[in-house]
Amino acid sequence: MKIGFIGLGIMGESMCENIVKKHNDSVYASDINKKQVEKLAGLGAIPCENNVEVAKNADLIITMVPKSEHVKAVYTELLPYIDETKICIDMSTIDPAVSIECAKMIKAKGAQFADCPVVKSKPAAIDGTLGILIGADEELVPTIKPILSYMGSDIKYMGENGRGIVMKICSNAMVAAVQNGVNETMALAQKWGLEIDDYAEAISYGGGKNFYLELQKDNLKAENWTTAFSLENEHKDLGICTRMAEEVGFDMPGLKVCKAVYDKGMELGMGKLDFRSTYKIVKGE
Repeated sequence: MKIGFIGLGIMGESMCENIVKKHNDSVYASDINKKQVEKLAGLGAIPCENNVEVAKNADLIITMVPKSEHVKAVYTELLPYIDETKICIDMSTIDPAVSIECAKMIKAKGAQFADCPVVKSKPAAIDGTLGILIGADEELVPTIKPILSYMGSDIKYMGENGRGIVMKICSNAMVAAVQNGVNETMALAQKWGLEIDDYAEAISYGGGKNFYLELQKDNLKAENWTTAFSLENEHKDLGICTRMAEEVGFDMPGLKVCKAVYDKGMELGMGKLDFRSTYKIVKGE
C-alpha cells in the first residue's frame, strides 16, 4: 500500500518520518514549505510538488494541516482524483462539522474516510507513541490501524465519522482546565514563598497528581517556552470546543475561564510560544 502524507509541520514531520522508517512501500510527501519536503525526502520519502501529485500516487492519503479551512481546501482540491481505490485519513484537529462534511464528500466518491486526531505532543510524535482517536466506519479500522500504529501506541476507535474529533477536542479542553488549575495554584504557592519543586512533589502525594504538571514542571521552572504545542493551536481548539458546546446548548463555565486566558495570550502576541506559557499570563508577568 502506497501512502501519501500532506502537512509536514511540527507534528506532521515526525509522524511522516515514522511512516517512512517503518512502512515497506513508497511514502509520498507534500507541504507548502518545500524545505520540509526536502527534509523528509532525505529520510526516504518521495517528494511531491503538490497535493495532487500525492493523491495520484498514494492508495492511502493522510492529512495533518492546521485548521478546518485548510482540511476542506485540501480535500476539495483532491476530490477529482479520489475514487473507490483510495482511503483518506485526516489527523488534523478541526471542527467536527467540517470533518463530517469532508467525510461525506469523500465517501460520495466511493472512497473511505477517517478522522484520526492525535493526543500528546512533539516528543510522542518523534517516538511514535501518540494517542490516536478514530472516527470512521468500523469495518475500516482493521485496514488503517497498522498504519496508525507506525505513529501511535494508544489507538482507540470512538465511533462513526466525527467522533474522533469530538473526543480530541474534549481531551484538549480537559488539558486546558488541568493546566489552568496548575497555573493558578502554583502561582499562588510561589507568592506564599513555596518553591516549584516542593509544590510539584506535594501535589503528587494527593488527588491533584496530574500528567501535565509531571511533564511540564521542569520547563515551567526554567521558564522554557520552546514550542512543542503552540498557544495558538490550543486557542484554536478551545474555540472549537466553545462552538461545539453552543451547538448543543451546553454551558461550560470552566471552558470560558480557560479560553479567556488564551484570548489574552493571543492579544499579547504569544501565539507562537508553547501553550505552557499561559503560566506567565496567570501569574501576571
